[in-house]
Amino acid sequence: MATDRSGRADAARGLELLWKAGERQRPGLTLERIVRAAIEVADGEGLAALSMRRVADRLGFTTMSLYRHVPGKAELFDVMMDTVIAEVPLLDTVPGGWRAKLELGAREDWAFYHRHPWVLQAPAGRPALGPNGIAWYESALRALSGIGLTELQTVDTFHLVDGYVRGVARISIDAAQAERRTGVTDEQWWSDRAHFWEEFFDPARYPTLARVRAAGALDRPSGERGFEFGLQRVLDSIEMFVEARSPRPAGERDERPDSGRDETIGDDENGDGQPVCVLCGEVVPQAATGRPRDYCSRACQQRAYRMRRTAEESP
Repeated sequence: MATDRSGRADAARGLELLWKAGERQRPGLTLERIVRAAIEVADGEGLAALSMRRVADRLGFTTMSLYRHVPGKAELFDVMMDTVIAEVPLLDTVPGGWRAKLELGAREDWAFYHRHPWVLQAPAGRPALGPNGIAWYESALRALSGIGLTELQTVDTFHLVDGYVRGVARISIDAAQAERRTGVTDEQWWSDRAHFWEEFFDPARYPTLARVRAAGALDRPSGERGFEFGLQRVLDSIEMFVEARSPRPAGERDERPDSGRDETIGDDENGDGQPVCVLCGEVVPQAATGRPRDYCSRACQQRAYRMRRTAEESP
């Protein structure tokens, strides 16, 4: 099923369907029933099996009946996406600090992708822009607000975690789908190739791999264990970044071991002594002559100006 949402003519119709769906419901067949049936098809048979005809057959209606409620497959897919995203908790409602919120959110997303693997086939950079999706994204950004990050860093931090979860979930789901498609488990697949290690593998040529295998590190697929390990490392790195940006009282030294921070570096410099943008922290390209620049781009300069104006106008 095509999921391209690049057509400009269809964009307005799709957004209207997402935000005003309840205003045009007819008795009997409804958009909600159509969407739920489509989700069931995609969950059980994969996105490739989804078509307007397949959904109509499942509901016992003609294909033309569906078109009275939804313009086409692309718009149906958008509503499907916005419907299932409502299953994921809003992060700013999760108890605890930002790390606890992101941690629970990542685990919920991991389970969400395994319930609805077809979601990962949608381009992450082109969301459906429905009410549930917008509310979810707003809550994710609120979960990271007020911890010392700029707006740009807030967005990038969230997408760092989201990108990690999507990537690892895709690997896990691909393995599960390969097993269903072929009827061969990972254990059987490797068992059929056990002779590789004796006949073809040379430990002297690949000593690191040989050592890892001897330690039993290859015996079990990583799965959820590997997901949890990686998640904690991602969150650790974010926590270190947040702490590094947090101002400390005058005279207080950083007691963290191996902080990696050169205390001679100024707040407006990176580890290479290069000037960084006071708003987003990116390296500022400096001209050969003239006054040193405070911002990496015109956009950051304008955002800083608007922030100052907002602060001055606030009571």
